Amino acid sequence: MSDTHTFDLLLRGGRILDPANGLDLVGDLAVARGRIAAVAERLPDDGADTILDVSGKLVTPGLIDTHAHVFEKVTGRFGLNPDMVGVRSGVSTLVDQGGPSLMTLPAFRRFIAEPARSRTLCFLSAYLVGGLEGHYYPQLYRPDCVDVDATIRVGRENRDIVKGIKAHAEVGGASRWGLDVIKQAKRIADGIGVPLYVHLGQLWPEVEGGEAVDPDMLVEELVPLLDPRDILAHPFTRHPGGFISTRTGEVHPVIYKALKRGLTVDVGHGSHFSFEMARRTLAAGILPYTLGADLHGYNVKVPTAGTGGDREINPFYGVAPFSLSHAMTELLTLGMALGDVVKTVTSNPAAMLGMADEIGALTPGMVADVAVLEVKAGRWQLSDNSGERVTASEMIVPAFSLRNGVLEEVDSPLLPKPIPDAA
Repeated sequence: MSDTHTFDLLLRGGRILDPANGLDLVGDLAVARGRIAAVAERLPDDGADTILDVSGKLVTPGLIDTHAHVFEKVTGRFGLNPDMVGVRSGVSTLVDQGGPSLMTLPAFRRFIAEPARSRTLCFLSAYLVGGLEGHYYPQLYRPDCVDVDATIRVGRENRDIVKGIKAHAEVGGASRWGLDVIKQAKRIADGIGVPLYVHLGQLWPEVEGGEAVDPDMLVEELVPLLDPRDILAHPFTRHPGGFISTRTGEVHPVIYKALKRGLTVDVGHGSHFSFEMARRTLAAGILPYTLGADLHGYNVKVPTAGTGGDREINPFYGVAPFSLSHAMTELLTLGMALGDVVKTVTSNPAAMLGMADEIGALTPGMVADVAVLEVKAGRWQLSDNSGERVTASEMIVPAFSLRNGVLEEVDSPLLPKPIPDAA
């Protein structure tokens, strides 16, 4: 910034949508020394070193992806490059869900979080093995593969990047050891003072010769174990054991009770997302609080050679194209208001992470994480992993972003190209 200018960068004439501050206006946003400097309908032309015209574009706080898998190399074929999922996809902050464990967190910090241009945090795995190969081997996730006290200790020592605990409540695990692991995970989360993020929807096959598990009963037994700050993931899952009762086809009554008590909902898109289940859940008046993309090496086509193996037999397999902004488009198409969609990737996740005074808003003085998005009108084709296709009238596409005030180009090869619908 020169001596004669107040700002390093000025974004001119965009639609500024900042739910945390109740802002929705066409105006200017200025950045100085990596911080938000000013937001106004008009800032002086001679006040900035650089002016970028963003007329017709949407300017929001930097996007926060609450469900990433970016423990590259260590989690095998599962983990993606953090900046490919993060800043190169228009996302400022990533939360790796369950990749690192108490044993591997030092490697996550040193080789992932520290060198990444994207802010990279984690929900620490409750399991000793973390997310190795994407939870491919169920025998590694049993109760005696959890060390409650040691995980609490490591979590407390690393609270700058450990923002929660990740565990699974699903039919395959319950057929082996009931909800014992969830109870251990809850003790860990409480011991650190962070939320527990609970995967819903069947992950592993039921154990051969074991007692059959009723998915509805599993959810009924789970919810009383949780507290208001905890998070239920995959509300729109196509797999049994989610929000939709297998008996009635409607939202399970215990879910309403959970949300009334203050539990929140994360989309956790990934290969779980179903338009049909999303319609039923949204029609019941349940809105997601946060939106995690859940990209990983089994549900996106990474344009580099992998380590081989059959992705198709992995429980997380699915290849319908998506990204965080693409998932935002899906919520918009399903009838959520644009402001509510933006909340799921800005102010709400910032609150979930306990970081609302640092990220998730365009408040002057806060770090200059900013997303610039295009909302393209047209007829766009969306699809899910159940094979359903939906036509969207608008498509949200990242144009560029700022991370700590530095401009980041959106050039990730993972971003799906908008597909025109000729119908």
